[in-house]
Amino acid sequence: MLQNFPAVTYSPWQPSQNDSYFKSLPCASPGMVVYKKSQQRPYLLTLKFDRRYHATGPRRQATIFCTDRRHPQGRNSKKREAVQQNVDLPPVLPKKKKKPYPMPLKKIQQASRADKKLAEMGIEKKLEPPKNGLLVPDLIPVAYEVLDAWKLLIKGLAQLLHYVPVHACSECSEIHVAQSGHDIQDCLGTTNSSRRSFHSWVKGSINDVLIPIESYHMYDPFGTRIKHETRFNYDRIPAVVELCIQAGVDLPGYPSRRRTKPIRMIGKKVIDIGGLVEEHRPSVDTSSVIMDLDTHRSFERFAPPLESEVPRIAQETIDAYEKVKWGVTRLMKKYTVKACGYCSEVHVGPCGHNAKLCGEFKHQWRDGKHGWQDATVDEVFPPNYVWHVRDPKGTPLRSALKRFYGKAPAVVEVCMQAGAQIPHKYKPMMRLDIVLPESEESRLAVV
Repeated sequence: MLQNFPAVTYSPWQPSQNDSYFKSLPCASPGMVVYKKSQQRPYLLTLKFDRRYHATGPRRQATIFCTDRRHPQGRNSKKREAVQQNVDLPPVLPKKKKKPYPMPLKKIQQASRADKKLAEMGIEKKLEPPKNGLLVPDLIPVAYEVLDAWKLLIKGLAQLLHYVPVHACSECSEIHVAQSGHDIQDCLGTTNSSRRSFHSWVKGSINDVLIPIESYHMYDPFGTRIKHETRFNYDRIPAVVELCIQAGVDLPGYPSRRRTKPIRMIGKKVIDIGGLVEEHRPSVDTSSVIMDLDTHRSFERFAPPLESEVPRIAQETIDAYEKVKWGVTRLMKKYTVKACGYCSEVHVGPCGHNAKLCGEFKHQWRDGKHGWQDATVDEVFPPNYVWHVRDPKGTPLRSALKRFYGKAPAVVEVCMQAGAQIPHKYKPMMRLDIVLPESEESRLAVV
C-alpha cells in the first residue's frame, strides 16, 4: 500500500562570512539543505526518494546538512565516576589449584614467541633498566621512602598492639581484632570437626597482623642461582627490604652489585653478564642492622606509648602502610619479583631459586621445586583481610549475620580501632552503611 509523505519545505542556505566552519567543508555549496543550530557539530545525511515510494514524481536526490547536539569532551571535562557503595569480599583461592597468572597466558606466549624469533635470527634482545642489570635513577628515592616507611610501620604497629588486642586461631591462619574472638564458624584447621568449625583463639602477635614474607638476599641477582645445597649460604630478609636493596638502597651488611655496563641477551641466553664477581662478606654484625627492619621481637623492643599519643601513632602507622603499598607497587612495575604458584614463597630477582622447599599441591611431581611466575603486590605485601568490628567491646560476631559483615586489612583495622581516620578506598569493603539486623530477621533481609 502506497503512502504519501507530507511535503517538506526548505530554503537554500548561502554561506556567509561568519560561517567559516561550513566554508571549510568540501561539500558545502549553495543549494544544499541545512538545518543549522548554534554550537553544534554538523554532519551530512543523504536521502534518496525512489519511484517505488513516490509514484507521482520523478526520482530525486537531496543532501541535507544536519547537526547533532553533543556535549564536548575535552581534557578538562569531568566524567562522573560511579561511587561504589559496597564491594565484595576478596575471594579465597583454592589450595588444590595453581594461582592464576597476573598477566594473561596469551600475552606471555606472544612475548615468548617474539623472543624466540629474534633468537633464531641472531638478533640481540633489547633490554632497558633494570632488566639489563642497571638501576633506574628515578626509583632510587622511592626505594628509600619505602624503607623508611617500613621501619615506621613496624614500630607503630608494635606500639599499638599494647592497646589494641589481637586474637589468632591456633589451628588456622584466622585473626580477629577485638576484645574477644568472634563466633563465626569458618575454621579450616585440622581439628575443626571436633570444634564444629569454631576457632581456638589465643593471643596474637605482630606477625599475625603483618605477615612476614621473606626472600633470599643475593649480591648479584643475575649471577649463579641458589641451589638446594647452597641455600644456607644466603640470608633471609623481608622481601620488601630486598626489593629496596635491589632498587638502589645501600644497606650496611647487605651489599649489592651495581653494574656500570648492561647485560646482553639473545633470547633467554645471557651472552655478556660482565663476569662473575665474588660476594663481599659483610664486616659488621648484620643482626643489628636488620633488627629495625624485621618484626622479630619488635613487641618487646618498643615500649607502650602514652595513651594520649595513641591516635597520633595510629595515623602515622596507617600513612606508613599506604606509603609502603604505593612504593612496592611502583617498584614492582620495573623490578622483577617471582612468586610460587602453589605456596607463599617469594624471590626478588629475574628468576627464582632452585631450593626444593615447596610442600603444597602436587609438590611430589615437581620434586619439591617451586612453580615460579610473576608476583603480584598482594603476594609481596599481603593485606591479610580480617572481619571489620564496629563495636570492639560489643557482642562477638555471629555466623548468622556473616553476609552483613565487612572486611578490611588487618593493619587498617588495628589503626582504626586506635583512633586513625579510615581511607576512603577501604570503606566500601567494610560495609559501613549496612544496618545489621537481628538473627531472626537475617533470613528475611534482601541483599
